[in-house]
Amino acid sequence: MFRWKATAALAVVTSLALAGCAGGDAGGGSSASGRADRLTLIAIAAPTSYDVGQGAEYGNRSVFFQAVFDTLLQKNPEGEIEPWLATAWEYNDDNTVLTLTLRDDVEFTDGTKLDAEAVVASLERFRDGTSPQAATLAGKEFAAVDATTVTITQDAPDPSLVNMLSIAPGLIQAPSTFDDPDSATEPIGSGPYVLDTASTVTGTTYVYTANPDYWNPDAVTYDNLTINVIDDPTAALNAMKAGEANGLPLVNNDAIGEVEASGWSIASNELDFHGILLLDRDGTMAPELADVRVRQAINMAFDREALLAALQDGYGTLTEQVFPPTSVGFDPALDDTYSYDPEAAKALLAEAGHPDGFTLNMMTTPAFQTTFDLVGQQLADIGITVNYTDPGTGNFITDMLAPKYPATWMSLEQNPDWQLINFMLAPDATFNPFHTQDPKVDEYISTIQLGTPEESDQAVKDLNAYITDQAWFAPWYRKQGSFAHDNATTVEMWPTNSYPSLFGFSPAN
Repeated sequence: MFRWKATAALAVVTSLALAGCAGGDAGGGSSASGRADRLTLIAIAAPTSYDVGQGAEYGNRSVFFQAVFDTLLQKNPEGEIEPWLATAWEYNDDNTVLTLTLRDDVEFTDGTKLDAEAVVASLERFRDGTSPQAATLAGKEFAAVDATTVTITQDAPDPSLVNMLSIAPGLIQAPSTFDDPDSATEPIGSGPYVLDTASTVTGTTYVYTANPDYWNPDAVTYDNLTINVIDDPTAALNAMKAGEANGLPLVNNDAIGEVEASGWSIASNELDFHGILLLDRDGTMAPELADVRVRQAINMAFDREALLAALQDGYGTLTEQVFPPTSVGFDPALDDTYSYDPEAAKALLAEAGHPDGFTLNMMTTPAFQTTFDLVGQQLADIGITVNYTDPGTGNFITDMLAPKYPATWMSLEQNPDWQLINFMLAPDATFNPFHTQDPKVDEYISTIQLGTPEESDQAVKDLNAYITDQAWFAPWYRKQGSFAHDNATTVEMWPTNSYPSLFGFSPAN
């Protein structure tokens, strides 16, 4: 699937390095500790670097980082924030200073102390680095008040900060490795596992052993962990059938029947929405898109139910809003805003001054040709001719954000509210490349950031309703994210990440 977090093109891996596996049994037997011997997983993307200042990210790469690093806070399977390295956290009255209280019994695996100074150094390294989410800590200042107290000071409230400390920005790397040129491939953290560099083949196979001094031993349910990188769906399914793994993400839901027929189970969530991003809402490249009636007509052009059936075998939920069900702003009624009605869509286009339709330039890519063909067909039914251009391998995201096209099909995460706003809606949001600015949207965003909890919640609801009415996007459905696993393994999905939490895996017995 084309996802923002898959930031690099990956070579197709056609074979597995079966480190630690024998006899086709990926799971192994019980160890003397009472835990299972080995968990073997498949991932579709390898880490670009273990240095938190360079490559730290979650999404499909989260499991690599969770293995060796702890985060300051943790998410449970319900998406709730819980204590982890930080046992408590509290804001000041105006929500500009967050104070964290740290555990006092944690060491990095090289024997150095994990204290407030180490946490501050790691947060600064992330903030000042080149990781995909480095900007989330921009402008924040970190201080070690004492050995177990850290403050994070910011100019204005950031409602996403606590959540961010439970994912990539909250990963804590040992400062002793900052000047080590090998830190990109030889990570040192305080996490549940230690990377076995002698058995690891960078980019292909990653082998870990349980950290014998881990501060939370009850959270570790396997003595060994192997992660094999296979980005080819067929090769991954073949590895599954051969018993060479305990779990793998499914790139396409059309494989679910094959997986279940093999005796495996599916754990799932709904994280991503698929649909059209109507990026040029000011009409800079496509003047027609500046008219809300045109954007509404485009929403009415799509038979969402048929698209879900054709593209995802029906695995997903129809939606017309970009805020997810976990959001305080989610309103089920908004999913009935635009019925599939090509004739009504044509009438709206005529009302907007386009009785004969118009031509819209969009991107395509061979990997999702069926999707683009259906988009072209359904828009043609209301008089819009799509002129497709293939930007070439690796340029889809780059050209979209340049921006070089007024609209595109895309699959995006439905993030927590403040992250979603700064990802898609705010004037400088990543996926607002034309920097669309609307006074009402600005007012809602300001209230969400600075208002009371009650005012903020209402502003999120109002914002979601407004951008749905204004047709900033044309969502179709939330795709079911599917993770296949064998019967020896229990898996709990995160509601907010494409790959399950490492702590969500456990032996079935």
